[in-house]
Amino acid sequence: MEDFLRATQSAVLDGEAKVLASKMGVPHVSLLQRANPDNDAHRLTIEHLFGILLHTGDMRPLAALAGEFGFDLVARVAPEPQALTASLINVGKEVADLTIAVHNALADEHVSSLEKAQIKVEIQHVRQSLDVMAASVKAA
Repeated sequence: MEDFLRATQSAVLDGEAKVLASKMGVPHVSLLQRANPDNDAHRLTIEHLFGILLHTGDMRPLAALAGEFGFDLVARVAPEPQALTASLINVGKEVADLTIAVHNALADEHVSSLEKAQIKVEIQHVRQSLDVMAASVKAA
């Protein structure tokens, strides 16, 4: 918890508290007091934390919070949009590859661990192609 509280305070201090507070609609002295982990009288609300993350872009508090629970914070890389027809063709190809992998696995009425792994790979390819399609639709 200490790392999370210190990371939040650092985000506020590094994000120029006066500017940040005005963007959040709170007095800067109040923000500094609430972000100070040594001040037991004031606490940040989830709305304050959201505002800090939103307006500073500093994800150290979120990374520290994730770390407290044994997780890593990894930024998602947005897929590059394509022409809709190219994107649709790619989705169709990936679904076909998945269909073939499942069909081959079921041919002997036993799905081996190698076949399961291959099916999982093909499922991931379908998901990635759908992400590209979503980005393509958004960009169109």
